[in-house]
Amino acid sequence: MLKIKSLLLSSLIASMTLSLPSLAADGAFKWPHGAKAAVNLAYDDALDSQLDNVVPVLNKYKLKGTFYIPSGAATISPRMQDWRAVAKAGHELGNHSIFHQCSKGQPGRDWVNADRDLDKLSVTQMQDQVRVANTLLKALDGKTERTYTPPCIDLMAGGENYINGLKGDFVAVKGQGGGVTPDMLSLDPYMVGVDFPAGVTGEQLIAVVKEAAAKGTMANFTFHGVGGDHLVTSVEAHKELIKYLAEHKDIYWTDTFINIMQYVKKEQARLGPKAQQPTPKTK
Repeated sequence: MLKIKSLLLSSLIASMTLSLPSLAADGAFKWPHGAKAAVNLAYDDALDSQLDNVVPVLNKYKLKGTFYIPSGAATISPRMQDWRAVAKAGHELGNHSIFHQCSKGQPGRDWVNADRDLDKLSVTQMQDQVRVANTLLKALDGKTERTYTPPCIDLMAGGENYINGLKGDFVAVKGQGGGVTPDMLSLDPYMVGVDFPAGVTGEQLIAVVKEAAAKGTMANFTFHGVGGDHLVTSVEAHKELIKYLAEHKDIYWTDTFINIMQYVKKEQARLGPKAQQPTPKTK
C-alpha cells in the first residue's frame, strides 16, 4: 500500500511539474502567432523618396508600415492620390503635426525656422494644431484612431509638456529615443522609444531586430529619406532589412504602429499590474 501511495504521489508531482511551463507562459507577455518580437517600420515627414522607394518594396514583400505625415508637407497636395493609395494598401498614416515645429533652442537646431520654433508656441496652440492634423488625415484615410510622433520628439511647447493633454486623442505616442523596448509590461504607450536610422547598413538594422527578438520585445524604426531627401538610408540597406523580415515572419511580427500598440495595450490589460511584479524566488 505504501509503495502504491508513493507511486501515486510521484505521478502527481510529475504531472504538476509538466504543467508549470504552461502556467508560467500564460502569465508572460505573448506576441501573436508565436512571434518573438514585433517590428514597426515607420517613416517621417511625408517625403517623395518614401512614396517612390519605400512603398513599392513594402508592398512587394507584403509588410505594413507607418508614415508620419506633417499635414502641411510639400508632397501632400501634389501627391494626395499617392498618399491615399498608401492608406488603401493597409499602411498607417500617423500624425506628425501640421507644420513640423521643433525646439530651436536645442543643440544643432540652426535649421529650425524662427516661424516654426516650438519654444514660442503655447501648449494650447500646439495641441490645437495636432488635433486639426488628425482631422486632415481623416480626410485622406477615413480613420478616427491614430498614433503620433512629435516632430524631433520634442515634448515641450513654450517650456511645458503638451503631450500629456493629448493622450486621449491617440492610441500611442513615440516620445523618446531607443529603438528596442526593454520590457513590454512596464512600457508606457505614450512614451515609446524609437531609433532614427541614417547612413547605416542593412546588417546594422537587422542587428536591432535580432536584439528585440532576444528580449521578446519590439523594435521601432523611424526612417526619413530612403535613397534621397534628408537623413538618408540607402535603398540597399533598407531593402536588406525588409527582405530579412519578410523571410522570418515566424520570428517577427511586422505591422503598423497602431496595430502593434492596440495589441500591446490589450496584452498589458490581460496580464494586469501583478504581472509586472518580479516572480518570488523559491528555495
